Amino acid sequence: FMSGLSFSGRSMTGTAKDEAAREDHIVFLKKIGYLQAEGAPFEISTKGVDPEIASVAGPQLVVPVNNARFALNAANARWGSLYDALYGTDLIADGDGRQRGEAYNPRRGAAVIRYGARFLDRAIPLGGASHADVRAYRVETVWRNAECIATLVGGREVKLKNSRQFVGYQGRGEAKRSLLFRNNGLHIEIQIDPDHPVGRDAAANVSDIILEAAVTTIQDCEDSVAAVDAPDKVNVYRNWLGLMQGTLQANFSKDGKSQCRRLNPDRKFIGPDGSLLTLPGRSLMLVRNVGHLMTTNAVVDRHGDEVFEGILDAIITTACALCDVRGDNRLRNSRSGSIYIVKPKMHGPDEVRFADLLFARTEALFGLERNTIKIGVMDEERRTTVNLAECIRAVKDRLVFINTGFLDRTGDEIHTSMHAGPMLTKECIKQQSWLNAYEDWNVDTGIRCGLPGRAQIGKGMWPMPDEMKQMVESKLAHPLAGANCAWVPSPSAATLHAMHYHDVDVSKRQLEIAGRSPATLQDILSPPLADSADFTPEIIQAELDNNAQGILGYVVRWIEQGIGCSKVPDIHDVGLMEDRATLRISSQHIANWLLHGVITGDQVRETFRRMACVVDRQNAHDPRYKRMSQNFDDSIAFRAACDLVFKGADQPNGYTEPLLHAYRRQQKTVSPERNLSPA
Repeated sequence: FMSGLSFSGRSMTGTAKDEAAREDHIVFLKKIGYLQAEGAPFEISTKGVDPEIASVAGPQLVVPVNNARFALNAANARWGSLYDALYGTDLIADGDGRQRGEAYNPRRGAAVIRYGARFLDRAIPLGGASHADVRAYRVETVWRNAECIATLVGGREVKLKNSRQFVGYQGRGEAKRSLLFRNNGLHIEIQIDPDHPVGRDAAANVSDIILEAAVTTIQDCEDSVAAVDAPDKVNVYRNWLGLMQGTLQANFSKDGKSQCRRLNPDRKFIGPDGSLLTLPGRSLMLVRNVGHLMTTNAVVDRHGDEVFEGILDAIITTACALCDVRGDNRLRNSRSGSIYIVKPKMHGPDEVRFADLLFARTEALFGLERNTIKIGVMDEERRTTVNLAECIRAVKDRLVFINTGFLDRTGDEIHTSMHAGPMLTKECIKQQSWLNAYEDWNVDTGIRCGLPGRAQIGKGMWPMPDEMKQMVESKLAHPLAGANCAWVPSPSAATLHAMHYHDVDVSKRQLEIAGRSPATLQDILSPPLADSADFTPEIIQAELDNNAQGILGYVVRWIEQGIGCSKVPDIHDVGLMEDRATLRISSQHIANWLLHGVITGDQVRETFRRMACVVDRQNAHDPRYKRMSQNFDDSIAFRAACDLVFKGADQPNGYTEPLLHAYRRQQKTVSPERNLSPA
């Protein structure tokens, strides 16, 4: 239906003609049922939600659950060392003698300590002093209630500006103890150890600052996972079961030493009143099932036909979590007795209602109370965006999460508007009005539907795991936008991003946002079209090179090694976190330009061959890697990448899964010895 648009592409500046076209388009979308009428105002009524989702704002990790080591790392990222995150990333500059190396660099350590003190001054300020000037901290009991006292270098004693921020401690005396504070619902632990290499040089012998970081983690069965058959799905489910039972472990070698990773235990402190304070040692875990589209041969019906993978996911991931609901597992996940399933790639209220029915029947199958299974609805498809309130209404008794995801949402935007005209370059697409409107619309709708205090409103991923300085400078925008969770690519990134939630009280910010004028549907429905006359040959080729290299770099690992998410070098050798969402954008973008004659098929083929040589060079260090450029016709990965583009316009919603799964199965048949486990 997008082929009937009469918008004037880049020149859409709000002229009367363009406004009339937008209004006509909205009328048409309502007529065909794409845009549904919004019902009476309502608020969600979800009950039994853990505070990590309902009331605590903080970072969120997304991790492939089929990789046990990664899954455990993410679950254990509930608490992170601020000193380690600062020391090991570019947030502390390498210049002026502060270079990172194998041995501890005291000058770099001093810069870390100064940074940490400035953070403490913002999050848990002292009355009339800086944490940098503290000579010693002590706990003193006054009228049966412990207080934190700081002695300054000159001997003066001060207390916290807000004494209620001190919530616990470990140990007694002057050495090897810790102090626990809370700000905006998140905990901060100051560890004191004069014998520690860092603590002995730091003011007050502070050896580390531990932040409550990844409050929640999505254990992913979907976009970051390559699971195409029964063995793959068994591995996915086995790891999720191990996480729920508390028994999952990963054995690996690091620096020549064998290590075993397990889930962290809970953390115990003494409260100011002398009572025992127990805090979760792990992120609250959600599980992301696959969408409604795909089928799997892991289970077949009596006719030998594959079952729908999303239905299988709902049943098995729920079965794995029964031990947690009943409380008979080793380490509790949900203390409220809920199961949290995130559901992606749904298109409008009808598909969300289907998910609600699926979850209700799964509850009945296992004898669970209605709405034990909570749902996270990912707002990453255009039809869901424009009908978001009605999607929320469809699951208002079990909803715990909505989010925006620029990557998949852009892929769907391109595919939905495929016939309307050529798209802008990817970088220019990010600057268009529809994207900001989409981001604001999600928050506006979530607040209006009563999510604050009951559910998460989330924002998308930071894609550059090595660029932490840039992340810290940029990602403050997410809590300021009213999001009480946002995705980060690593435990270190979660620790650094946690600082933003100390700087911004998201609940107060949401109250402020509730009074603004909401984003407009007209802006959301303005596709990022270009005037192809503005494209120079140099712009076209640079964009094509970038897209082709990104596609090949991701697909070759997916097809050859079954890696669904990893840090993939871009065309400038910068490592970016890639999953199927980034692949969807790049493949749809080239398919769109092919359709509208911006580029030719021969040009695309030549570019793919040239970029395959670049990707081969970038993977030359990997002994498992098979060069595509040795024989393009013989490379299953190369053929898959080309098909994603040349068949891109015909793929359902521009999804990459059908082709990836087919080619991965072919690869596993042709080269079973290359069927590597992502352990």
